[in-house]
Amino acid sequence: MIQVDVEEERKEILKRYRRLLRQAKPVLKPGDAKFIKKAFNVSLEAHKEMRRKSGEPYIYHPLEVALVCVEEIGLGTTSIVAALLHDVVEDTDWELEDIEREFGHKVMSIIDGLTKIAGVFDYGSSQQAENFRKMLLTLSDDVRVILIKLADRLNNMRTLQSMPRHKQLKISSETMYLYAPLAHRLGLYAIKSELEDLYLKFTDAETYQKIVQKINESKSLRNKFIKSFIQPIEDELIRQKFDFAIKGRPKSVYSIYSKMKKQGIPFEEVYDLFAIRIILESELENEKADCWQVYSIVTDFYRPNPDRLRDWISTSRSNGYESLHTTVMSNTGQWVEVQIRTSRMDEIAERGYAAHWKYKEKDTSNKPTSGLDDWITQVRGLLESNDGSAIEFMDDFRGNLFHEEVFVFTPKGDLKVLPFGSTALDFAFEIHTEIGAKCIGAKVNQKLVPISHKLKNGDQVEILTSNKQKPTEDWLNTVVTSRAKAKIKDALREEKKSAILDGKEIVQRKLKQMKMPFNSEVVDKLRAYFELKTANEFYYRVGKSIIDPTTIKSFKDFKANQKLKNRAIQEKVKDESSFTKEIKSLKGPDHDQLLIGEDMDVVDYILAKCCNPIPGDDVFGFVTVNEGIKIHRTSCPNALELLSNHGNRVIKARWTSQQEIAFLAGLRIIGTDRVGLINDVTQVISSELKVNMRSITVDSDAGIFEGTIKLYVHSTEHLDKLMKNLSKVDGIHKVTRFD
Repeated sequence: MIQVDVEEERKEILKRYRRLLRQAKPVLKPGDAKFIKKAFNVSLEAHKEMRRKSGEPYIYHPLEVALVCVEEIGLGTTSIVAALLHDVVEDTDWELEDIEREFGHKVMSIIDGLTKIAGVFDYGSSQQAENFRKMLLTLSDDVRVILIKLADRLNNMRTLQSMPRHKQLKISSETMYLYAPLAHRLGLYAIKSELEDLYLKFTDAETYQKIVQKINESKSLRNKFIKSFIQPIEDELIRQKFDFAIKGRPKSVYSIYSKMKKQGIPFEEVYDLFAIRIILESELENEKADCWQVYSIVTDFYRPNPDRLRDWISTSRSNGYESLHTTVMSNTGQWVEVQIRTSRMDEIAERGYAAHWKYKEKDTSNKPTSGLDDWITQVRGLLESNDGSAIEFMDDFRGNLFHEEVFVFTPKGDLKVLPFGSTALDFAFEIHTEIGAKCIGAKVNQKLVPISHKLKNGDQVEILTSNKQKPTEDWLNTVVTSRAKAKIKDALREEKKSAILDGKEIVQRKLKQMKMPFNSEVVDKLRAYFELKTANEFYYRVGKSIIDPTTIKSFKDFKANQKLKNRAIQEKVKDESSFTKEIKSLKGPDHDQLLIGEDMDVVDYILAKCCNPIPGDDVFGFVTVNEGIKIHRTSCPNALELLSNHGNRVIKARWTSQQEIAFLAGLRIIGTDRVGLINDVTQVISSELKVNMRSITVDSDAGIFEGTIKLYVHSTEHLDKLMKNLSKVDGIHKVTRFD
């Protein structure tokens, strides 16, 4: 039993509360402090018996979430109050009506958006996805719901070490799947980076620690380099009387990890480990000119890479981000990213939507700061038109979170901002649903192109339509925007409904001719006969003439043969079950090595083909609809989606003591070719470790050797030992595992 010092805890709670008030002081209006105190007291009383998994008083959590809202996002009093009360309705006897009575309608509607859905879900739907859809519905009214939810998630991730392993995996994956892209989309770069880093820390602690260690080891060298790099720029900026600050910051752990993984390089070869940021104090009307003048100073000292210039000052990104980025070559032969922006732009970059809003209210010019508003309008449209599953909605929504933009123009010169990779068809739906649905092609810069033509920055696009045109299934592969996908799906659903009705009528007529009843039993047998999953799918295919109505007659003959077939199947099942028993008796009762579930039982499972786990791998169990429990590696390419969308179907799993059972693993080897290299490699595999090799493929080109080997090993330990020995072979540069 943990001993609790009540007096110490009371002091700590007050200390945190006072810190919150201190941070909020600049945004408080008369009477606000009283309002916040009232919310704090209600929350303190409501959660007084509750503790977090770490053993701390629960009130620490709402206090920390409120602090993130103020300190890191820059929100005001209403958000602080909502953050302090955000778990009260979900965890205690308080109802939304009580919140509205005590704190007003605005606070109540934000908390409603933050409170998870209660109730029953269809099997196969995802509770997380449903919750997220509900939260987004309130986004159209009040973006603060999402911002507070991000603050809540950030605090949960910061305190995740006290949670059990399977919960860490589920929460981290959900964060990476949704909340990090959402923070990016709302321009909260600092929060996005921290969420990504924490995801890596809890899903692959070893890699995370290695990168952190290497960043720390190179810190003094890096600081020395930054100092000498910025010296001439600093002197010139002072000479030209600029009011400025220069920061050198290392890239986040996760972005370094992504680069290493994407390019297949070690830490030492990641060339842009840090960025230099120059922040200017500048009047709104001079901002653009000042930034370009500083760019000119930087490029006087260092040669820029022309392919790496990013101008988000002339046209900001759709999440409001404004900055000028260039990559220049230092005197030591190292590429350095330099970001140039004003303090206003810097605040928007760090605090995203909240700062964007603050400046927008002050800004009387026609500066195009409405990218985020356009996006929120798009989300609203997507929510209103969506009647598919929540997971389908989530995929569409996610698809539009991380994209860079492409800027294109209408024939009249109006600017449209679309995600990178958008096609002429996306543009058509962006203008109007009707134009999209009837689009047959486009003229891009006066040249005729198909609907699948990918648009580039600066293109001028005119859409060509025809009343005979109708959306098809293929169109979904042609578009990238959520709006276009949602509208095409709507049109296809409508078409499918009418095809199903037509098909139903045809089937009814045919069965009448065959003197057979039209009932659910007969239809179900017909569905099985044509090997389709649902009756509607069967009707649809008949309605679209994919199934020729005359073939329904052959169903009668099939029924006659069915009895004979059933008898044969029963015999086969008998044979197979006795064969399985035989195998089990040969293997002995103790062949299972995986403990599954809360009670760590030995149960039947299947190893997932997508990642081929082997004993010793970090794994989790996933309850599938048809195939029982499947075991995946936590680093499996599908883990992120499974853990975040179906967390309720994830169960704990871990390997227990290994026995001599072999599992298939793959190795990729890269090196410089020489005579006898393959012989040395196969020697290591077969003689040193008595490993059974299944296949080896080798490709040698211009002196570079690449090989893949599939072999049977007993555990990760066994595999690591083998990889270590292989990398010692003369000429081998790199040995990696693949799935």
